[in-house]
Amino acid sequence: MLAFARTGLLIASLVFLSACASLNTTKAPDADLSKIKTIYVQKLTGDEADIDKLLVSRLNEMGYQATTGKAETPPAQVDAIVTYVDRWMWDLTMYMIRLTVQIRDGSSRAILASAESYRPSLQRKSPEFMVKEVLEKIFQKEQR
Repeated sequence: MLAFARTGLLIASLVFLSACASLNTTKAPDADLSKIKTIYVQKLTGDEADIDKLLVSRLNEMGYQATTGKAETPPAQVDAIVTYVDRWMWDLTMYMIRLTVQIRDGSSRAILASAESYRPSLQRKSPEFMVKEVLEKIFQKEQR
């Protein structure tokens, strides 16, 4: 009986630990992100963690002129619009398990690039870290 319990515990542990963190990105074939200078981050309705402000802060650090707001349409013409979805989970504390960011053309709103960071409980990182890794992955060749 003890061997059965150990085997069950081992299998459960392996299944639990098998969830891996991932960082995926895609870009439209004709997307030229190097032309982007001004960016509007559209605040997600219900975002209580202020992920929009983290995105704006990181984009400004990267050399872009970024602003945020709740409106779907930016108050001024911009080169790109950033939309995002953050997903949170509970495991003793709340943590962000997934962050998906899309970079859209400022005029047509066509998706130019997107990236997603997935970090399960054992590989969790701060929202600041996840914002940084997603944006750096999207703009890796275009960084100034």
